[in-house]
Amino acid sequence: MGQGIAQVALLAGHRVLLHDALPGRAGAAADGVGGRLDRLVAKGRLSAADHKAALDRLLPVESAADLADSALVVEAVVEDLAVKQQLLAELEAVVGDGCLLATNTSSLSVTAVAGGLRVPGRLVGLHFFNPAPLLPLVEVVAGAASDPAAVTAAFDTAAAWGKTPVRCTDTPGFLVNRIARPFYAEALRVYEERAADPATIDALLSESGGFAMGPFALMDLIGQDVNEAVTRSVWEAFFRDPKFTPSLAQRRLVESGRLGRKSGRGWFPYEHGPGAAEPAPEPHTAAPAAAPEHVTVRGDLGSARVLTELAEAAGIEVRREAGAAAGRGTLVLPGGTSLHLADGRLPGDPAIQFDLALDYRTAVRVGIAPSAGVHAGAVAEATGLFQAMGKKVSVVRDVPGMVVARTVALLVDLAMDAVAKEVASGHDVDTAMRLGVNYPLGPLEWGERLSAAYVRDLLDGLHAWYPTGRYAPCTELRRRAAAAEGVISS
Repeated sequence: MGQGIAQVALLAGHRVLLHDALPGRAGAAADGVGGRLDRLVAKGRLSAADHKAALDRLLPVESAADLADSALVVEAVVEDLAVKQQLLAELEAVVGDGCLLATNTSSLSVTAVAGGLRVPGRLVGLHFFNPAPLLPLVEVVAGAASDPAAVTAAFDTAAAWGKTPVRCTDTPGFLVNRIARPFYAEALRVYEERAADPATIDALLSESGGFAMGPFALMDLIGQDVNEAVTRSVWEAFFRDPKFTPSLAQRRLVESGRLGRKSGRGWFPYEHGPGAAEPAPEPHTAAPAAAPEHVTVRGDLGSARVLTELAEAAGIEVRREAGAAAGRGTLVLPGGTSLHLADGRLPGDPAIQFDLALDYRTAVRVGIAPSAGVHAGAVAEATGLFQAMGKKVSVVRDVPGMVVARTVALLVDLAMDAVAKEVASGHDVDTAMRLGVNYPLGPLEWGERLSAAYVRDLLDGLHAWYPTGRYAPCTELRRRAAAAEGVISS
């Protein structure tokens, strides 16, 4: 990470000094940066002249005293509070009072890191994402004592380096690691309830939800130990708030040494070599079924109303029931079974839920969940309906909120809560989640598409089934839903 940040600063035209506590490590790091620049030249992304100029601005130093004239020092040492505090105290003793100090911590409190400084206002968080030269997002974190001028200087510097900075206050997990927890947690919860296997959950979130990678594959890529440590850190920092509770299933995976790609196996196998390879599991995909001749629309389907257009385009007659009562919108199959969008409730009568999609037009997979008492013929009709629209169908166990819907609802809830508590602006929250973890939409934008009332009702339904506080809608979500319904003014 230190090498990556150095590369970013170098290519922005700055003179960069590299220091490491271990003798010889700074020189090795400078060689590493040089190798990165060599590869950019080979790929035609950096001219020979700019390459030479950048290397001329790079200097490894063996003593912290050599940093005395620096205007900005960024530390990227081990994630240990005592180590960071000691290093920064040493730096403060040699640099001028006008020098800006920055920590690249991803999990520690910026306020705590600054706690041992003589001038704590000079320290801010500059949280780069790995690899720093490639990923555009930088979280600029203001600790409780950070001087506003220091925060602005850090923000402007990151922007001048070609990054997209976002401002946030010093909160556990900052923006991305705080708001992203449900993406992993709900997948693990659905798996623990044995509603679906990891491959199917991943397929639904990527092929229906529009996420670039499913949570189980992403946890394997990050490292199960690293991902669980972040979850546990945020949970502890929030005084064990149930919204951030870690997963026992993931804990067992870490204890078994199945850490993901780096260990050769996590949720999925990654072994290499003769006789060692194991095929990756495939998501559950229903066998082809005949499409129904017609469906009846009852009520408003909300964000799923485009399904009627897709059904008609597939040659299925769509009948609209006049004078349907307000409430849950449904598609009624020829046999009388109702299909409805997952909304956090389980149906009282035999019915089939279908999961949320980012865009039903472009989604290549849809999840459905029949309730108890739904006969196989009705499941086949529902399967055939979505297959006629060009979708793969995954049949999962009937759980409240299914997979995509409950995940998105909790992302929206945590995002709204962060904005209400002035952790960051709404624009910065959405920017952070799109650029930091490559979400297809910012959670606040997604919430607007779905409506605050839908998200609130879905979470209320989940909270009724799981009354632990994990799914209780935040105050801001309730306020926005009520305002949209005209119950209170905005």
